[in-house]
Amino acid sequence: MNGTADPAIFVLLNEIAIIEHLARNQVERVLPDGLRLSHFTVLNHLVRLGDGRSLARIARAVQVERPAMTNTIQKLEARGLVRSAPNPRDGRGKLVFLTEAGRAMRGQAVAVMATALAPVPHGLTAEEIADLLGPLRRLRGALDRARDATEHAQDATADETAPQP
Repeated sequence: MNGTADPAIFVLLNEIAIIEHLARNQVERVLPDGLRLSHFTVLNHLVRLGDGRSLARIARAVQVERPAMTNTIQKLEARGLVRSAPNPRDGRGKLVFLTEAGRAMRGQAVAVMATALAPVPHGLTAEEIADLLGPLRRLRGALDRARDATEHAQDATADETAPQP
């Protein structure tokens, strides 16, 4: 320890980051059929929140730049796990939809991950794990709102400083 007490929120987020890193490494070793974690993240996002989402919206939700998401979607399309269609509201954009193969692959990945991670929580009961979910979901929501507020403030500042016609 460095002799000074770090703020509790920093300590909490640091622990979450370490857990995420360890879990990511464990999961990447067991994903089925050459699936990458970035691919699984998109499949999981579409299952959780519904498909027919714009590529830009998915990129924003998973915190990657649009070109990286375009690449991921192209790889998923080539494997038949998603399909994209023109966005009827924005001719330049695309909407992304899961295929049945994509749903099945996500299900298979979840099953493999659950088996691989089952021995991990030594000393944590199923009830304790469930009890952690509420506070973590509230924290995620607060971080989402903070991100959105920052993005809106940056957009407003950019609009104010843009040259006027």
